[in-house]
Amino acid sequence: MSQTFRHPEILEIARREGKVTVDDLADRFGVTLQTIRRDLTDLADAGRLERVHGGAILPSGTTNIGYEERRAINPSGKTAIARACAQMIPNDISLFLNIGTSTEAVARELLHHTNLMVVTNNMNVANILVANRDCEIIVTGGQLRRADGGLVGNLAADTIRQFKFDMAVIGCSALDPDGDLLDYDIQEVSVSRAILSQSRKSLLVADHTKFARSAPAKIASLSEVDMFFTDLPLTTRLETACRDWGTDLVICDE
Repeated sequence: MSQTFRHPEILEIARREGKVTVDDLADRFGVTLQTIRRDLTDLADAGRLERVHGGAILPSGTTNIGYEERRAINPSGKTAIARACAQMIPNDISLFLNIGTSTEAVARELLHHTNLMVVTNNMNVANILVANRDCEIIVTGGQLRRADGGLVGNLAADTIRQFKFDMAVIGCSALDPDGDLLDYDIQEVSVSRAILSQSRKSLLVADHTKFARSAPAKIASLSEVDMFFTDLPLTTRLETACRDWGTDLVICDE
């Protein structure tokens, strides 16, 4: 396969999986490691990718990738995370689910739970849970973000502050190496902070592709989260930090 055909394929893999590695691409395309390194350098020079040790990631920026693209990234990993997270959610509680494809996956795993009161600022979550007749659904107000069905802004945050949730499940757009949860939309960040402050127990769902991304706005630190569900091990440094913070780490196998 020529360079002309490899480059679009490499970009598609990066969008789908969050990052690409030299070894994996060489195996996929049946070319040498040196050839893939040149491809990644060319794509980085063109601003399409950002080189990291052993491979490349999508370039950092201030705008999230499209919602449908996010849905297509690592669906099996998100399902495994959602299943493990849902197993930790008992019946007969109040629960908040926020915006994101991972929290939507959790909603699908809650269709057989009973006597739940779910508050959400995610129209997609509400529509998923309609199928569970034993679940009371409350949707916050707020400004509708058409791109992903999210409700954001002061009205959403004010609604959330009227509750005290037994549990909350949140996502993030990126996870910094120091354990900070990051997002692109400052209005969504204020809502996520309100969710954390109004929840007795907080659960973060974020697959490994979030490790390779960056975003400009800080939601909180992993130290403020009770449980973190992901699909691949963290760095030794971050795993140690979670242990020191008392943040329970759950690695979810597919």
